[in-house]
Amino acid sequence: MLEFFTGVISGTVSGTGMGGGTILILILSIFMGIDQHIAQATNLVFFVPTSISAIITTFKEKLINWKIGIPVAISGIVGAIIGAKISVNMDVNKLKKYFGIFLIFITIYEIYSLAKKYKITKKSNNKL
Repeated sequence: MLEFFTGVISGTVSGTGMGGGTILILILSIFMGIDQHIAQATNLVFFVPTSISAIITTFKEKLINWKIGIPVAISGIVGAIIGAKISVNMDVNKLKKYFGIFLIFITIYEIYSLAKKYKITKKSNNKL
């Protein structure tokens, strides 16, 4: 049952384009006690069908910028191969640490973005 809810939560976040894989890795490693390497590899299996579903949906809505998307996807494939080679050969404790640092940077960026957006919204509301 936990696997089902994990999939629904991660898939929903993934469908919004906000990194459902990050949520999936956290749930698998922290709450389900799965090794970091296995959690990250499981995320890769999860990513393919959820991405295809999101691509179909956003394609129907004509929201994909193909001029940007194709080169980014091609270079992303190269980066994924490099990252997978690095990850497989990395000590699991270091991998956990680097993943945690990555999450901290994402959190700081998101808080900064929200604060900046709030400040702009507050400024424009004060002008009225």
